[in-house]
Amino acid sequence: MKLYRRRNGVTIETREGTFFSDAFSFDQLFRESAPLEWLRSHRGTPDRATEGEILPPLESQEVWAAGVTYRRSREARMEESEKEADVYDRVYSASRPELFFKATANRVAGPGAEVGIRSDSDWNVPEAELALAISSAGRIFGYSIGNDMSSRSIEGENPLYLPQAKIYDGSCALGPCLYLTEEPLPPSTPIAIRVERKGGVAFEGKTQLSEMKRQPSELAEYLFRDNSFPNGCYLLTGTGIVPESDFTLAPGDGIEITIETIGTLRNRVRSKGAR
Repeated sequence: MKLYRRRNGVTIETREGTFFSDAFSFDQLFRESAPLEWLRSHRGTPDRATEGEILPPLESQEVWAAGVTYRRSREARMEESEKEADVYDRVYSASRPELFFKATANRVAGPGAEVGIRSDSDWNVPEAELALAISSAGRIFGYSIGNDMSSRSIEGENPLYLPQAKIYDGSCALGPCLYLTEEPLPPSTPIAIRVERKGGVAFEGKTQLSEMKRQPSELAEYLFRDNSFPNGCYLLTGTGIVPESDFTLAPGDGIEITIETIGTLRNRVRSKGAR
């Protein structure tokens, strides 16, 4: 089942057909103890045509993120860090994962919207990630695709600059839908990214969920330790695809991130510092 949020309501795609609701609440869905059961009784009118842009699949949910969950991410962070490379090696091997706040809802770009790169950074990359939809009770009940935009130059200068490297206007994209399922995604699920520039391909890469060291349930459990989310949240699970050090995003680049069963999230990079 897939939910597409639009300005005039929500499109709900199921095996039985397509439905539309103009009175759908993502906040209510995330508050439910059994989101799928609640959704089956609130899926609206069958076969109603919908128009308009697709928005990110959230209302007031916070977006959090996990770092250094793939070996490739560990290696890249160690390469970019000027003085503290061993920090990333230690966190990769530690029992406690790295978790950090990523975005409020107003900072999240939806499908087709622009993402940003910092005006004070000259080394910027997209990060293709599986996003967990977690209910207020801490239950993973769905998935989306996340782009954890990152300034490698700022984080590499000092790990304590992580919030500045990760949190700014347009630093996160989410979509194209919220995919609801009662089963975890298979470890063989592929994740792919493609960056297009001036009619050509500037970067592309792929990985799969089996390359992630930590389990999604483990990351969710740590996030909910001594933390409450009355309207649930999203948790990005880290990236296993990191471009080489000679690559940086440029204004106008098109970014496509694909995860099988969920879809493709497409965004374009806006000019530095633009809002």
